[in-house]
Amino acid sequence: MPEKQLLVVIGPTASGKTAMAIRLAQQHKTVVVSADSRQVYKELPIGSAAPDASELATVPHYFIGTNSIHEPLDAAGFAQLVRNTLTELFQLHDTVVLCGGSGMYVDGILYGFDALPEKLPEVREKWNALYREKGLAYLQEELKSRDPEYYQKVDLNNPARMIRALEVCDISGNPYSQQLSGKTRTLPWKVKKYAIDWPREVLYARINERVDAMLQNGLLEEARSVYPFRQLTSLQTVGYTELFDYFDGKCTLEEAVDKIKQHTRNLAKRQLTWWRRDEEIEWGRFEC
Repeated sequence: MPEKQLLVVIGPTASGKTAMAIRLAQQHKTVVVSADSRQVYKELPIGSAAPDASELATVPHYFIGTNSIHEPLDAAGFAQLVRNTLTELFQLHDTVVLCGGSGMYVDGILYGFDALPEKLPEVREKWNALYREKGLAYLQEELKSRDPEYYQKVDLNNPARMIRALEVCDISGNPYSQQLSGKTRTLPWKVKKYAIDWPREVLYARINERVDAMLQNGLLEEARSVYPFRQLTSLQTVGYTELFDYFDGKCTLEEAVDKIKQHTRNLAKRQLTWWRRDEEIEWGRFEC
């Protein structure tokens, strides 16, 4: 009986993961499972760079636009759903392709999460109140002080993730990063990891070009459609928070676009930091 294998396509944003995952799936006559923390939301196809209709038509995809922003999934819940789906898919396929750039989500799918402290509403509300009062920079500085290791990995424009880390620090008395021990599960499938690698200047140019393309494809209108729900956790992400500031009159559209590009480049740098620590990853620019 053939050995089951999971081909994991990872790497920074705008590196070309979707195209590579589709080529691999076509080669192996299989499917693509998305491990992207935002492509799962049906209201955000443009800003999340979800596969378009033509790409979705080439091979079956899972977890693209399956949830509403009003039904948020945290990393642990998403990981469990994906693992359940992978178990079902491996009944039909010898090979499955997993594609994503969110390190926490991919690692959660592959290895699970440690048992973190239960959420305490009063602690969560304390940090939410501080965020409302003092802003994003305050959360960033607090996290940098209390958990510099996680500070280097987390999306610093995502207050929800920083608040969760600070909440765990408060409840446990220990840094959040110390409670993410990593590879805690034995996987039932063989795993091969491929990360797309570009010179930094090329990657940054790809990012800038993709932001421009998103705007041409309707990102501004998409952001305006979800603006009434801007406080939702699922919208605390690059590409939307900057445009929300523009809608609020805090900056010009040109300034908002420049910030999206800058914050996306910063995100790519943190993604690379996350993945570079994994010695199992094969880096390159692959022709499938």
